[in-house]
This record gives sequence, C-alpha cells and structure tokens, in this order.
Amino acid sequence: MTAPAPARNVNVIGLARTDYKGLPTTLCAGCGHNSISDKIIDAAWELGLRQDQVIKLSGIGCSSKSPAYFLGRSFAFNSLHGRMPSVATGALLANHTLYGIGVSGDGDTGSIGLGQFKHMLRRNVRMVYIIENNGVYGLTKGQFSATADIGQELKYVGRNELPPIDLCLEAIVAECGFVARSFAGDPKHVTALIKAALSYKGTAVLDIISPCVTFNDKDDSTKSYVWGKAHDERINDFTYIASQDEIFIEQAEGQVQEVELHDGSKIVLKKLAPDQHDPTDKIAALRLLEEARANQQFITGLIYLDGRRPDLAEVERVVDTPLAWLPEARIRPSRASLDEIMAGMK
Repeated sequence: MTAPAPARNVNVIGLARTDYKGLPTTLCAGCGHNSISDKIIDAAWELGLRQDQVIKLSGIGCSSKSPAYFLGRSFAFNSLHGRMPSVATGALLANHTLYGIGVSGDGDTGSIGLGQFKHMLRRNVRMVYIIENNGVYGLTKGQFSATADIGQELKYVGRNELPPIDLCLEAIVAECGFVARSFAGDPKHVTALIKAALSYKGTAVLDIISPCVTFNDKDDSTKSYVWGKAHDERINDFTYIASQDEIFIEQAEGQVQEVELHDGSKIVLKKLAPDQHDPTDKIAALRLLEEARANQQFITGLIYLDGRRPDLAEVERVVDTPLAWLPEARIRPSRASLDEIMAGMK
C-alpha cells in the first residue's frame, strides 16, 4: 500500500503558487523585472485571484515582455509602443469585472506613451499600472529614457544632460488616487503594494525601480541595486489586511493610520518618524516628491491615496452585466433608432 501524496500548499481557491506561473523568462539573469513578475505571482496567489478574472496588458520594451512570465491562464494583450492605456481602457470598459494588470516601462510610459498615460489617469480606469523603471531603453541597447538621472553617464551613449521625469509626480498631478514607489530588490514591500493596488477601485500606479543589470547598473546610478539598497528611504511601513480576515492591530511606537479600500480590505500604515508622510495629503505628497528630487533621495512607500473619485465604469454608467457579455440585440441600435438619430441631424 502506497502512502498518500502530501497535501500541496494551496490558496483559498485550491491552487498552488506554481499554478500562477507563466512561461520561462527570456530576460537577462538578475533583471529586476523578473523579481517583479515573481511578486505579482505571490500577490495573486495569496489573494486567491481566479486567473480568468485577470487581463494582462503591456506595450513594447523589456518590461512589456514580462506579462508572459506570470499568470499563464489569464487573458493578455501586448499592444504597440506607448499605446497600452488605450487598449486597457477599451478592454476594461467592455468588461469592468476584470482585474487589469498593466506592465509598462519608463520609456513606454514616460516618453512615447506619456500622453496616453496621463489621459488614462484622468479617466480613472480600474487597473494596476506597474512601471518597471530602469532609466534606459534596454531592448534597444541602452539609450537614456525619460527617467534617467541628469549627469548620468553610460558607456555607449555618453552623458545625459536632461532632467528626469518623475512618473509618480505626473500621476498625482493627473488626479491618480493610488500612487506608490518601490524597489525590485525589496520583495516583501513590492508584494504588499501589489496586493493593496489590486483592491483599489481606480487606477493604481506603482513605480518600481527595477535595475537593468546589462546597461544601467553602475553604482552611482539611482536605478542600480547598490544605490537603491544604500539610499532607500521608506516613508511608511504598512500591512495589507484582506477583507475576510478578522482585524488585529498591534499598537507600536509612532502613529498608526488605518485606511479602508473599496472592497473592505484595509491598509494599516505606520509612520516611521513623527515628522514623516501622511499619504492622504495631496500637497504633502507633491512636496515630498519635489524635495526628494531636489535632494536626489530614493523615496519608497505609499505616496498618495485618495479613494473618493468614481472609476470610469461608474462615470460612464456602465450596466452591471459586462458589455462583452450582452447579446447583439441589446447593444446594436435598431434601424428605427438610427433613422431617428439621422433625422435629428438634418
């Protein structure tokens, strides 16, 4: 008689973590993007997401290859360079019940896609928008991106003389209600932020510094592992608590702030110093980012949180049944209604 197989470590819907994997990565060994893919897997597994409830979206670049490496049973669309926000808007209006996970890069978002990025934030499309930020165009051999440090020097392209775009700052100015920054070398921090972002009803922007080990890992670069490890200044520490769990909070030194998200889950924030950041204060968030840029500080944590804005599906009064599921008779205008519209234009 053979012994029964040991029980697998499974989540609330009976799946193992390995069930959430995708294809083997083709990115460089040590690339920060691979670590982020692993943390998306961890977050989705821990939350018990059904993969048929998820759509993965991307543009062009090393970062935009990443969706192939996680949640292999989800819907996916790899769009044109900088055009992922438009595709995401259409897909998530057609089916507003899906969880959208968009993966972009600093070039895909900060250069050719900056206009699309800003307008998607204005519309508040419900999705997690992850920027894998390394300061270079890795797929086209290491040119500077729009987030590259001023004065940065790279072997093959020389010295960057232009100031960087801060994509967290751009997101807050565009009225995004969930803005955070993390570091690919801090996996627990990344996982907690992704879990909280997935519970946010609107666009949640995560700017994750993700070192390029091939073209931009000089120790003096703010996008390198060495610099990130040495200069990471956490503005808050937090715990994500799922809505189905009973909530216990251990009071510790420093101020503790509990913020409820739309699905009933909570983020418990602890300020690391009395004079540090309140993420619900928009002006304080903008000031924090400006001061960090002026002082070349590497600020990580939840920078801004505001859950008051309705998402795009609510603004457009989309019916409860996803548009993609409605029969043709309900979404195609009748000949009589079209004739009435045309007559009204005469």
